[in-house]
Amino acid sequence: MWVRTASERDLEEIRALLIATWHDTYDHIYGVEKVTEITDAWHSIAALRPRVDQPNSEFVVADTGEQICAVAFASSKDGRLVLLHQLYVSPDAQGKGAGSLLMHEIIDSFPEARKIRLEVEETNAQAIAFYENKGFVEVGRTANCGEAESGLPALILERVLG
Repeated sequence: MWVRTASERDLEEIRALLIATWHDTYDHIYGVEKVTEITDAWHSIAALRPRVDQPNSEFVVADTGEQICAVAFASSKDGRLVLLHQLYVSPDAQGKGAGSLLMHEIIDSFPEARKIRLEVEETNAQAIAFYENKGFVEVGRTANCGEAESGLPALILERVLG
C-alpha cells in the first residue's frame, strides 16, 4: 500500500469508499436515510472535484494497487492550523495501517503547521481511539459537524505539532 495524491480519475472510487464507510459507521447512529442524504450531498462527485486542485490543501489516498482503501483531505488557511476534514478507511481495510499512513502524509504536507484540528462524531469510539492514539485531545464540541446547520454533534479534537 502506498500514499499518493488523489486525482480526477479517482473520484468515483473515492465516492464509493466514502458511501460504504459512512453507511458502515453511521447507519446505526443516524439511520440509513440520513446517511444517504449526507453522502449524496457531501460525497457527490461535484462536492469532491474541487478538492483535487484546491490551494493550501492536501487530498490523498492509500492505494493497494488494486483499490483505494482510504482517503484523507485537509486544508489550512494560514499554514499554522490544519483542518483535517476527512480521514476514512474502507471497513475491510481498517486496522491495517492505512489511516496512520494518511495521517503522517497530511501532517508532513504542512511543515509550518503548529496544530491539526478535526471533528469526530462523539459516539464513534473507534475513530476517537484512533485519534487519541495519534496524540489528539478533546478541545471542544460542535452542534454542526462538517458544515453550518448540519445538526450533527461532534467532538473537536486537536493535536499540537512539532
